[in-house]
Amino acid sequence: MDLATVIGMVAAFGLMLSAILQGGSLMMFIDVASMIIVFGGVTGTVLVHFPLGDVLGAFGVARKAFFHKAQSPVDIIEKLITYAGKARKEGILSLQAVMGEIEDEFFLKGLQMAVDGQEPEALKDMLEKEIEYVMERHEKGADIFATIAAYGPAMGMIGTLIGLVQMLQNMSDPSSIGPAMAVALLTTFYGAVIANVIANPMSGKLKIRSASEVLNKTLVTEGMKAILEGENPRLMEQRLHAFVAPKERQSNFG
Repeated sequence: MDLATVIGMVAAFGLMLSAILQGGSLMMFIDVASMIIVFGGVTGTVLVHFPLGDVLGAFGVARKAFFHKAQSPVDIIEKLITYAGKARKEGILSLQAVMGEIEDEFFLKGLQMAVDGQEPEALKDMLEKEIEYVMERHEKGADIFATIAAYGPAMGMIGTLIGLVQMLQNMSDPSSIGPAMAVALLTTFYGAVIANVIANPMSGKLKIRSASEVLNKTLVTEGMKAILEGENPRLMEQRLHAFVAPKERQSNFG
């Protein structure tokens, strides 16, 4: 579980709730009509903007913002260097013995392709195509949340206009002014919360997660190709270290 995401969400909603309770009852900020306008409007416009399958898939991708087991690029490089040394000494088929210790499906797929005798360029092409698909899927998920963030305040503004129209048309009835004003203000509030507390942060986190996952998959792709080509592990390590920050680089050769 990503503690940063959980702590951030809890802190954001917790502080808002605390501020609300200090100024009165929470029920002041609950209005069914406002919720229908904003949440219903955002749902409808997003479904118009994107196919249903993409929208449903985005919420599957969103799980990465909360449940993501990060794998260090340095650890991946270390494994690749170890496997490269083993393959040079004992042959590429010797890597079949280490497949049980690999948890990452993409890494395992690359290792299996290498053991099966795939050509280096063919292996790289196939793995890169899979990376492109992953990038496209993640980008689409982040775009959907960015779109939700754009439509949230817009629907809030529509709700504000609805509330103002209702209020102005019934100025002769003082009892109707309060509910109409509540709709006008709370829709803006709901739209701002959706955009700035949920959708925009989720979109940003998904982009970061995607970049991290693509980096790790790229390291695996380059490493497995180098192993198949019989590249010197020391040279291979220097090349793979170019993908990570200098302070994170750890050499297996002292």
